[in-house]
Amino acid sequence: MPFELPDNLHPNCGPVAWLLGTWRGNGHGDYPTIEKFHFGQELIFTHDGRPFFHYMSRAWLEDEDGEFIRDAAMETGFLRCPEPGKVELLLAHNIGFSEIWYGAAEGGRLEMHTAGVSFTETAKEVTAGSRMYGNVDGDLLYAFDMAAVGQELQPHTWARLQRA
Repeated sequence: MPFELPDNLHPNCGPVAWLLGTWRGNGHGDYPTIEKFHFGQELIFTHDGRPFFHYMSRAWLEDEDGEFIRDAAMETGFLRCPEPGKVELLLAHNIGFSEIWYGAAEGGRLEMHTAGVSFTETAKEVTAGSRMYGNVDGDLLYAFDMAAVGQELQPHTWARLQRA
């Protein structure tokens, strides 16, 4: 699907402009404390001319045939671009934790690592994360590594999404 840069794109957002829009697709998840799973996902990145994007993600569990099982994770936040190529991400999750991320964007690739994680008293303990987003042949591929519930940083979810 063709993509056009918005007329009001803030110059600091140039290196992540390819993320703008709605993305949908499927992914997989795994972690030592849970069973492997398949999921569907929708990501939305919007922009209003200021040096940040609003971000929203919703996911749902699917069976091996791609049939909906139930709603799953949701997260929302702001991908801030204080200067070209530098990013800050503030995220809040429906399962009771929030994160601050720092990273860099260049050439259709965005890599970030957590600088801080806070969680409610009823949430599972999440202590660190690493995310990589890449534009591969026009699709959005990502990998999310997580350290949580006493486990070291390791792969948790990965997906391939197409522009809607």
